[in-house]
Amino acid sequence: MHGVSAGPHVTPGLRTVPVQRRSAARLARILDACAELLDETGYEELSTRAVATRAGVPIGSVYRFFGNKRAMADALARRNLDSYAARVERRLAAIPAADWRSAIDAVLEEYLAMKRTVPGFGPVDFGTRIPAGPPGPAPAPGADLAPEPVPDPNDRVADRLTALLAAQLGRAPDAALRRTVLVAVEAADALLQLAFRTDASGDPDIIAETRELVRAYLARTLG
Repeated sequence: MHGVSAGPHVTPGLRTVPVQRRSAARLARILDACAELLDETGYEELSTRAVATRAGVPIGSVYRFFGNKRAMADALARRNLDSYAARVERRLAAIPAADWRSAIDAVLEEYLAMKRTVPGFGPVDFGTRIPAGPPGPAPAPGADLAPEPVPDPNDRVADRLTALLAAQLGRAPDAALRRTVLVAVEAADALLQLAFRTDASGDPDIIAETRELVRAYLARTLG
């Protein structure tokens, strides 16, 4: 690697950015509780009050950081992306720079590992499973605020992977490489959704086809 860090970013959308260790630990507990409840109930049944109860914090602590459950789930998705980027970066550090196929395998394998093991990752992953829903009436006092638009998750993933792969391969992270990575991310995302609809652990044949398709597409740019 060439000095690109995939460490955590300050999460946009937080009402309050934690600066003390205790506050950061409370935020982590809230996001952990959000992840557990997403697995148990899904996004539609998720509520900020249930998250506060599960995390063992006052409801005001949740609203200190998040205006609504969508912002909370989006923060979880961003934490997932930070973790994913860090995992990919560690894998890439052990792969020779010229071996782009192994680099792409690492990108895919780390996603699959998180999909299978990380709490709350299935419903949210990097934000792709959060439904926006139609606009509704203004919320009652104390209710969740109306959701705010969030960036497209695959754009986020493409940005992080472009930086990591460019550093790994000694290339410029220019618009052409970013476009190529985005197309690969979009294609893999659609196929892996299919793989996990077919099999809760991911249909191995569809995953193998996904790997071959992405490799073949990227060969003309990275090969």
